[in-house]
Amino acid sequence: MTQSAPIRRVPAHRPRLLDLFCCQGGAAKGYADAGFDVTGIDIAPQPRYPYRFVQGDAVAFVRDHGAEFDFIHASPPCQHDSDCQRLQGRDHPDLIAPTRSALNSTGRPWVMENVKGALPKLDRPVMLCGTMFGIATYRHRYFETGGGFTLTQTHHPAHTAPQAKMGRPVPPGWYGQFVGNFSGVQHARNVMGVPWMNRDGIRECIPPAYAQWIGTAALRVLLGVAA
Repeated sequence: MTQSAPIRRVPAHRPRLLDLFCCQGGAAKGYADAGFDVTGIDIAPQPRYPYRFVQGDAVAFVRDHGAEFDFIHASPPCQHDSDCQRLQGRDHPDLIAPTRSALNSTGRPWVMENVKGALPKLDRPVMLCGTMFGIATYRHRYFETGGGFTLTQTHHPAHTAPQAKMGRPVPPGWYGQFVGNFSGVQHARNVMGVPWMNRDGIRECIPPAYAQWIGTAALRVLLGVAA
């Protein structure tokens, strides 16, 4: 059984972050803003990814190279547990358990993100919502931690703004869902803070603000700074 290595104190250079299943880089932008040097990996080409990119199998890559990084973020594909895909009768692999096993094998601190449908498979995750960051979308995402890193659940403000129906235009003052074949890509870019993304990237990403919050907490641990 692999034992977690002690978390290293990181020198003055930007600590290295591995972004698994990176897609177009919503998480990556947040971690870069927090102060990480980001490398992304995805099985598919990602020409819109704004940082260093490696095309390949994320689970295999983290087993081979994960220990070379200071912190690891993983967003295994959520389609297996999403309501939209189940309604359409589509079948997708469940990569949560294999990803967790690979992350634990590195001995590095990590966070793994997924959707509400994956909750029964996640271990004590923290939930983040757009309301916590002043973002006009609710987009609940759940974050399991490991390798000696933990997060504390922050206050979840009430949902007071109405939410536009899936795929519908977003009226002024309403929150958008930005899933499926939604309209208003530019509006979604503005709301989410992802101006480089197309529709495919937006409907799968986490807002960079979520990852920036996590990354800031991770740097406190890596650098030995009290919260």
